[in-house]
Amino acid sequence: MAAELNIKENVIEKAYEHKINELINKMTIEEKVGQLTQIVPSLYGAFEEIITKLVEGEISYQEFQAMEKNYHKDDIREGILGSMGGVTGAEISNELQKIAIEESRLGIPILFGLDVIHGYKTIFPIPLAEACSWDIEWIEKTAEIAAKEASAAGIHWTYAPMVDISRDPRWGRVAEGAGEDTYLASVIAAARVKGFQGENLSEPDRILACAKHFAAYGAAVGGRDYNTVDMSLQTLHEVYLPPFEAAAKAGVATFMSAFNDLNGIPCTVNNYLLTDVLREQFGFKGFVVSDANSIAECVVHGNSVDRIEACKKALLAGLEMDMSHGTYQQDLPEQIKNGGIPEEVVDEAVRRVLRVKFHLGLFDHPYRTNKEMEDKTLLAPEHVEVAREMAQRSIVLLKNEDNILPLKKNLKKIAVIGPLADNKKEMLGTWAVTGDPEEVVTVLSGIKSVVNEYTEIAYLKGCEVTGDDGMDFNMAIQAANESDVIIAVVGENADMSGEASSRMDLNLPGRQEELLKALHSTGKPVVVVLINGRPLSIPWAAENVSAIVEAWQLGIQSGNAIADILFGDYNPSGKLVATFPYSVGQVPIYYNHPKTGRPASKIKFTSKYIDGPSEPLYPFGFGLSYTTFEYKNLVIGSSEVSKESKVTISVDVKNTGDRSGEETVQLYLSDVVASRVRPVKELKGFKKVGLKPGETNTICFEIEIRNLGFYNEAMEYIIEPGLFKVYIGPNSKEGLEGEFIVVDY
Repeated sequence: MAAELNIKENVIEKAYEHKINELINKMTIEEKVGQLTQIVPSLYGAFEEIITKLVEGEISYQEFQAMEKNYHKDDIREGILGSMGGVTGAEISNELQKIAIEESRLGIPILFGLDVIHGYKTIFPIPLAEACSWDIEWIEKTAEIAAKEASAAGIHWTYAPMVDISRDPRWGRVAEGAGEDTYLASVIAAARVKGFQGENLSEPDRILACAKHFAAYGAAVGGRDYNTVDMSLQTLHEVYLPPFEAAAKAGVATFMSAFNDLNGIPCTVNNYLLTDVLREQFGFKGFVVSDANSIAECVVHGNSVDRIEACKKALLAGLEMDMSHGTYQQDLPEQIKNGGIPEEVVDEAVRRVLRVKFHLGLFDHPYRTNKEMEDKTLLAPEHVEVAREMAQRSIVLLKNEDNILPLKKNLKKIAVIGPLADNKKEMLGTWAVTGDPEEVVTVLSGIKSVVNEYTEIAYLKGCEVTGDDGMDFNMAIQAANESDVIIAVVGENADMSGEASSRMDLNLPGRQEELLKALHSTGKPVVVVLINGRPLSIPWAAENVSAIVEAWQLGIQSGNAIADILFGDYNPSGKLVATFPYSVGQVPIYYNHPKTGRPASKIKFTSKYIDGPSEPLYPFGFGLSYTTFEYKNLVIGSSEVSKESKVTISVDVKNTGDRSGEETVQLYLSDVVASRVRPVKELKGFKKVGLKPGETNTICFEIEIRNLGFYNEAMEYIIEPGLFKVYIGPNSKEGLEGEFIVVDY
C-alpha cells in the first residue's frame, strides 16, 4: 500500500511540475514578478495610522472591514499580483479569486494570507500561554480549529507559528512563541504546523503554515524589537535554529525571514540562512516570504544602497515573495530585463510559489469556501468549548499559601478588584485583530457564573492598568474590608506585548502594585490573577499575597477558565515555559545558561549581584497543583551507553494528595565535561500524566545519544564521550538526580 501511495504521489508531483513549467514558459517578466508579490488592500486614508489603530485596539476589526478599500482588482486582472494579505471573508475572497481565474490571462489563483496567530474568530490563549500547558495534542487541536475557521473565511495561509526562542521577557513578541527552551519549542513548532496543515493541504479546512522569523529574532539586543542580533554560529545552531528545522521536517509550506540582521547581515538578504541552512541543510522545498517591508528596510540597515540593490540581494539569497509594500513589483522587472538578475533565478522562485499553490489545491478548487460555510464554522460551539479547556490547561498556579485555593463557592462576600477584572478587549491578547471583544467572557462574569446564588460579589476597578489616573483606593479598600476574600485582577493591556511592544520595566504597570499593597493592608486574603503577555517581575506580590494565578491572556473563554481554576472545577496543571525574573536587572535570565567558572555562592568573587538574588523569582518548568506529587525510584537503564545507542530512564510518580491531577514530568541532562562550555542542564524530554489520589505511574523516557551532541569550533556536530548528569522532576530546579557515561565504542 505504501509503495502504491508513493507511486501516486510521484505521478502527481510530475504532473504539477509539468503544469508549472508550462505556465512559466508563458509568463511575461511582469507576470513572473507578480507571483512573487504580496500586497494588502489599500485604505483610502492614512494607511499606517489606521493599521496602528487596528493593532492597538483603537478601532475594531469590524470597523476596519467596513472601511472603503482598493483591492487592486486591475493588478489581479493583469496577472501581476500573486498574493494578498488582509483580505478576509468568503464573499470578497471569492470575488477577487474569480477575477484571477476568469479574467487574467493565465488564470493563476491568488493566495490569501493573514496573521492567524492564536485563532481566527474563536480566539484561544496567546501562544506563550498555550505552551505552558505542555500539552502537544491540545496545541495541535487549537491550530486545527484556527485553520478551519480561517479557511472558511477565505484565508489560505497564516503567518504562524512563530518559533523564535526568547530569553528576554522585555521583548514584546515573547507572547507569540513557546518560551525559552529549544527542545520544547521544537516539539510545539511541529505540532502547530501539523495543526494548521494536516496530512493533506488540499483539504478545504487546512491552511498553509509559515515558520517565522528566520532567524534568531528572539535574541534582539536589549529585548528591543527590530534590533540587531550578534551570536556565535554554535549558539545559532544549537539554540535558535532547531525549532525551525522541526517545522521544516513537519512539512511547513513557507518560511518568513526576520527583520533583524544576524551577525551584520540582514536576514532578508542572508544567503547563509536562506540557502545554505534552509535549502541545503533543512531540505526545505517551499517558499520564503519577507516580513512586511523588510526588503526596503535593508537600505535603512545600511546594507544596500537603494531598494533596487536590496531586491536583487534578497532574491539571489533565496527570498521568493515580497510582503506588503510592492518592492519586488516596482524594482525587479527592469533588473531582469537588463540582465542584472538571471531570469532562471526568477523562474525558480516562481516555481516554488506555484508549487505551493498546486499543493494547496488552488488550481483545482480555487473557491474553497462560501458564505454559508463561513457562517456555520466561525465560533462553532465545539470550538468555544475547546477554547475554554485550552485556557484551563494554560493557567499556571504560582503560589497557594495555606491552600487558600480553590475557593469555596458559598462564601458570603467576594471583592473582585482590578482594572482587568471586567475587561473584554484586553483578554484577547496580541494579534487577535479578527477576534470580537463582545465574545469574551470577563473574569468578573466567570466568577459570577460559578458562585452560590447567595454569594455577594463586590466589583471595583481600583485603578487603570497604566498611568496615574488620580483614582483613590478608598472604595476598593472598603469593599475588601467587608469581604471574605479579595480577587485582584491585574497585569498588562493586550497592546503592551506583541510586535513593537518592548518594555524596559517588567513590574506591574501604573498603580497596580500600589493597589495590591492597599488591599493587602486590610488583612484579608488576596488572590492575584495576572493577565499578561510576558513574564513579569512581581517580588512583592510573591512574598506577600496569599495566592498568584498566572492566567496570561486567554482569549474568549478567559473568565470561565479562570473561574474554573479559582473555585476548583479544574485542577491547574500549567508549567512555566519562560523564567520569571526577580528584577529586570537579571535579564536575560534562563534556566539552561552556560556554566561559569565562578558560579554564584556566598563567596564574594562569584557570578552574582550584590543588591539582589541571582536566582529567578519562578524557574522554568514551575507550576503548582491542588494536589501533590512524589518522585521516587529513578532508574537509568545502563551506567554506560555507546554513542550509537539509546539510554532508558524511568521514574515513579505518585499523586500523594486527595484529588486527581496532571503532572508534567520533566527530564533534564547535563554534559559534565566537554571541549566547549555546555549549559548547566537542558530539557531532553517531558511527559504529562494524569493521576488519581494515591495512584502511582512509572514514567519512561528513551533518549537517543545522538541528540546529546554539540557543534565544535569547526562547526562539526560531535558527541563526546563522558559523564552525563540526569535530573528528573516537576521543574528545572527540583527533582531526583542520577548519571550515566557515554563511551566511545
